[in-house]
Amino acid sequence: MKVSLFDIENWKEIGSTLARNKTRTFLTGFGIFWGVAMLALLMGGARGAEDMLRRNFQGFATNSAFMMPGQTNEPYKGHEKGRSWKFRAKDLAILRQAFPELSTVTPFIGGNSVSYRNGKYIYSAQILGVEPDFVKMMEPVIYEGRFLNATDIEQERKVVVIGKKLASEIFPNDPSPTGKTVEINGISYTIIGMAGQTNEMRLNGSLIDEQGIIPASTYRRAYNVGDNVGALLVVGGRGANLTELEPKIRQTLYRLHDISPSDAGAMWFMNVSEEFAKVDTLFVGLSFLALFIGLSTLLAGVIGIGNIMWVIVKERTQEIGIRRAIGAKPRDIIAQILSEGVALTSVAGIAGISFATIILAVAQTLTTNEISTPRFQMNPGQALVIFALFAVLGTLAGLIPAIKAMRIKPVEAMNDK
Repeated sequence: MKVSLFDIENWKEIGSTLARNKTRTFLTGFGIFWGVAMLALLMGGARGAEDMLRRNFQGFATNSAFMMPGQTNEPYKGHEKGRSWKFRAKDLAILRQAFPELSTVTPFIGGNSVSYRNGKYIYSAQILGVEPDFVKMMEPVIYEGRFLNATDIEQERKVVVIGKKLASEIFPNDPSPTGKTVEINGISYTIIGMAGQTNEMRLNGSLIDEQGIIPASTYRRAYNVGDNVGALLVVGGRGANLTELEPKIRQTLYRLHDISPSDAGAMWFMNVSEEFAKVDTLFVGLSFLALFIGLSTLLAGVIGIGNIMWVIVKERTQEIGIRRAIGAKPRDIIAQILSEGVALTSVAGIAGISFATIILAVAQTLTTNEISTPRFQMNPGQALVIFALFAVLGTLAGLIPAIKAMRIKPVEAMNDK
């Protein structure tokens, strides 16, 4: 008696054996199905979740920081606590001179909500004042036209780069507003470009897509802010460590504004490199957790296979004895028992991977936006590894019961009740 992969009668026998106890076979198969599906979902889901979190920082310079003044928490040099303070234009020059490790120090002025008007179309949104170096901190997507340049700053030009969503509101019938004019609080500005962003970071509560950007010098004159600067954006040069530079930068700015050196809460300092490191650490841990949970579920399914094989061997003791009596070789008995386990593992495993793929595809569709598409999917190699791992473990789980079946002696089997 030989067991062949292409023997139809053998497969019919396997199906008949598994169908004798449908409930037991279903529950074991479901354990396999769920173990494979959970492992695949956790692996694909972790990758997609990481992409979703990373898109919050997409387009940001990795070695950069965002600084904003707040309120003092300690009295110092005659000043009471709770004092508000602001960056000044001279602070930029001093930081540039004192810290050659910083490749970029650029201002960020904004927060005003203004009225944008194009004929009968009016829309209220925020406006930012920046300099050309802004793109070294967070590179916008330029859909058409250009970004601000040095001449715009020097000549205090009345030009504006408008966000894509803002453009659709005030130019609903014109997909290309570049070169046209728009009134901002009653003052005409020439549109030099249409922009957006590759991340979901909100600047003063809004995305670039939803607001306008004008030269910082023009902003100061138009909104009478003098030499005040709302925030500072810095980018470290090659080899610069912003974590090490932060205390020195604070010390310099605090000294200029008479703030206690120990008043950590007087200025918000967001180190983007640290945020990237946190994301990396988080998802390394999440990947290991997903692998542990998935493998644990997988192991439970494998144990289920071993149990059902033990039961099958016990129920078929007499049958196996008869097979041995009519000439079946030990390897034929082992192959027969293992093939039943492999068949159950294969069907349930493929079903689990297919189910996980569908769920991940739905998750990817639901989380896709104009900014990015999270990769809620396994690559083919991962799917093959999961299936192969489960097939091997399933085979090993059925090996001990198969060896037990092979050792059954015909005489003992005939007397078994």
